[in-house]
Amino acid sequence: MNTIPIGIVPGGDLVFQKVCSKQRRYLPTLSDLVDRLTIVQQKMIFIPERANEYAAERDDILHDIDLLLADGKKMNAKAVLAIVLVMLANRVIWENESIARNGGSEQDKLLKFTHSINGVRNTAKNMLASEMGGRHDYKVDCFSASFGEAYGNWDIFKLGDDSDGSKRR
Repeated sequence: MNTIPIGIVPGGDLVFQKVCSKQRRYLPTLSDLVDRLTIVQQKMIFIPERANEYAAERDDILHDIDLLLADGKKMNAKAVLAIVLVMLANRVIWENESIARNGGSEQDKLLKFTHSINGVRNTAKNMLASEMGGRHDYKVDCFSASFGEAYGNWDIFKLGDDSDGSKRR
């Protein structure tokens, strides 16, 4: 059997360049996969007639997350917080979209709020990308802190004090 040593490409660099140019260049980041995972998990719960299909997608996403984490980089508490915030934001967006689809009278009031929560979601994804590596989305339009008590306190990216008195970012 003819084997080709690793690192040797038949036909030289031109063949290698053609092969590489046909490889995908824009793959989902860890934050993109986490975001999709939170959405797929909700779909499994709230669209039970399609749960098996969403479970298969979830398994594929989990597989890819495992591959990304296999490089040995440890996830820290800030990355876990970012994941929690992505899930929470996606849940709020899901609820508000459901109200809009049902034609509820409050949907107009919720549109601006829902867009703001999407900004929270993107900011959390950026936070995860900062901690674990990956692309950032610089259009976050996060003005959700100005909504007041009716929608809860979404001013969640304020600096807080760590137990040692130092400021968190």
